Amino acid sequence: MPVHSTSHTVETRGLGHTLDLTAMVEEVIKGSGLSDGTVTLFVPGSTAGLTTLEFEPGVVEDVSDLFERLAPRDAAYAHEKAWHDGNGFSHVRAALLGPSLTIPFANKRPALGTWQQVVLIDFDNRSRQRQLVIQVMGE
Repeated sequence: MPVHSTSHTVETRGLGHTLDLTAMVEEVIKGSGLSDGTVTLFVPGSTAGLTTLEFEPGVVEDVSDLFERLAPRDAAYAHEKAWHDGNGFSHVRAALLGPSLTIPFANKRPALGTWQQVVLIDFDNRSRQRQLVIQVMGE
């Protein structure tokens, strides 16, 4: 089975900054030369994650609010005792979301719903340059 792998760098602002990656994913699929298969995205690191959602300000704010309730920024984290970097909440939030996402595609188009976009959420407490690995497998 043919495999096409790429790596992309994206700039993030941290603190829940949410980036729409859908156009990038579509471009990688089209450039792979494959028609049908799966595309897997992976963000190396332990303070960002990937998911799908309707990328509109209300949903983005709702998801941000959800993570604040689940893993508040001002809570006490054992990570802080060891590293003193103020981002214990970032690690917990990223662990809840996960670093990878797999999406089927057909006819060179990801099988996303009408209002569904692929997003990266950066939970760290500072701006970052994030590497994004995208691997397309299929025929």
